[in-house]
Amino acid sequence: MNILFICTGNTCRSPMAEGYLNSKKLYGVTAQSRGIAADGSPVSENSKTVMAEAGIDISGHVSRQVTDTDIDEADKIICLSRSHAAALAQAGVPAFKLSVLGGGISDPFGGSPDVYRNCRDEIFRAVDKLCEEGFFGNFRIVPITEKHIAPIAKLEKICFSEPWSAEGLIESYRSGTKFFVAENDRHIIGYVGIKPVIDEGYITNVAVYPAYRRQGAGTALLKRIFTFAEEEKLRFVSLEVRVSNYAAVSLYQKLGFITEGRRKDFYRNPREDALIMTKRFDYPDEDSEH
Repeated sequence: MNILFICTGNTCRSPMAEGYLNSKKLYGVTAQSRGIAADGSPVSENSKTVMAEAGIDISGHVSRQVTDTDIDEADKIICLSRSHAAALAQAGVPAFKLSVLGGGISDPFGGSPDVYRNCRDEIFRAVDKLCEEGFFGNFRIVPITEKHIAPIAKLEKICFSEPWSAEGLIESYRSGTKFFVAENDRHIIGYVGIKPVIDEGYITNVAVYPAYRRQGAGTALLKRIFTFAEEEKLRFVSLEVRVSNYAAVSLYQKLGFITEGRRKDFYRNPREDALIMTKRFDYPDEDSEH
């Protein structure tokens, strides 16, 4: 997927967005940036400095004017302000390609390093949110609805030797399990469930259709769980995984899960131990602020 970030001069906001998205190394995603009024200037010193503070080197960037070829080759065009999107729409760019990052990112041009840091952080948060929502994988993350039950039950049969039935999913939902689905315009891609118990969270299942694996859906689903956990102030989320499922274990480790135990013969068909993996959350002590 080719992503094109657009701002005015292509020396501040859009190069930072380009650098950050590329630093995430999303599968199949490549970002570039252009300006509506670019003149070949180098990236601004403040942009270069604050991105270097985040471990991202954009020092080699030179601003470039957006062209028709850039527009044609981009799968999605993310503008840094509503005015940029409006200008491109007026020039005939299809609406389905256009979006505005975070509803609009404040322009730091001419500001102090702290202004640029605030802009950088604003961009990082907005890009992270798009990742969590599945924007870069051509899918979105949504809460479960009735229409998702049958496809999830089918996915369970594909992924697990002891799948949940549609009835089991409904019963779990009614008893308090929260489910989120990754879906595109045609069908679901995957799903995740979490059972909150007071201030603890237990992930019931994570499943992604084989054809959509390694495209960010599993990561996006788990990050949605993390958002839910933080909203509910859960102290941790925990799950079980087969010891031989190296791909899943690696993914969980990258997302901050730690192996904290092992369940003997937890799985059947085939019989196998499970690793207990947990991700913990720290929250500020509200009492200490008074």
